Amino acid sequence: MPRRSIWKGSFVDAFLFRMNKNRELIDSRKIWSRRSSISPEFVDCSVLIYNGKTPVRCKITDGKVGHKFGEFAFTHTHINTSKTNRVKGRKGRNSV
Repeated sequence: MPRRSIWKGSFVDAFLFRMNKNRELIDSRKIWSRRSSISPEFVDCSVLIYNGKTPVRCKITDGKVGHKFGEFAFTHTHINTSKTNRVKGRKGRNSV
């Protein structure tokens, strides 16, 4: 995926700029904009990021600045396919 042009700057939704003015609004605020970049004003805040089904709580730290909100709210669940769940025998062959 190509990077965004440097002269454009990082993308942040307009409502997130308005939230930065009131620090109390940021805490436990639901964010639907997964494409917005995390700015340094969000550090040490806990936000709820929407993953398509339910909001996921995420604590913003220094290491997350510059990334997108959507990177920290996974949309798919991991399905564990261990060897105990697999059928014995070769694929396509009926075992008796």
